[in-house]
Amino acid sequence: MGLRIYGDSISDNCLKVKWTSERLGLDYEWVEIDLLKGETRTPQFLAINPAGQVPVVILPDGRPLAQSNAILLHLAEGSDLIPADAYARARMLEWMFWEQYSHEPYVAVARFRVRYEGRSVESLEPRLVERGAAALQRLEDALAAGTFLVGEQLSLADVALVAYTRLAGEGGFDLSRYPRVQAWIARVEAALPIKD
Repeated sequence: MGLRIYGDSISDNCLKVKWTSERLGLDYEWVEIDLLKGETRTPQFLAINPAGQVPVVILPDGRPLAQSNAILLHLAEGSDLIPADAYARARMLEWMFWEQYSHEPYVAVARFRVRYEGRSVESLEPRLVERGAAALQRLEDALAAGTFLVGEQLSLADVALVAYTRLAGEGGFDLSRYPRVQAWIARVEAALPIKD
């Protein structure tokens, strides 16, 4: 059995697992799970991942693994997407932890509410918008120091953060205010098998 990825194509947390698998040349099967139809709450899915979340993968040996960034780390072990230098690797992890705690809860949630719940940008909670803008500004400032988030080479930090950053406009964030972020998105998209 090869790698099996359970994911929803509207979720960039799921797509970043797909992009990493393709970037690494891994053979995988994609199993589409529709979040909006509640397919992560079925008994069959909960048997795979009791947390009821996608993405989740079934590794070739049959073991399951959930949480997008944990999956990325496992799949990319030993590849050029993980820096060999211990400090650079720790910086990559720093960005990946920050992505899940200080970026995705604002940028991705704003996008979901506008795009999939049909809410207007004006109706979004001010705190959500403020924190999303602060996250994008943090990226803008950090990218003054290098081509990618951890120096001059693409790493999992870039994969993790490009996922929802590239779609921030769908949540009402004006990416033209962040020119370094826009240039970085283009570089990361060129380095990954991202297809819209």
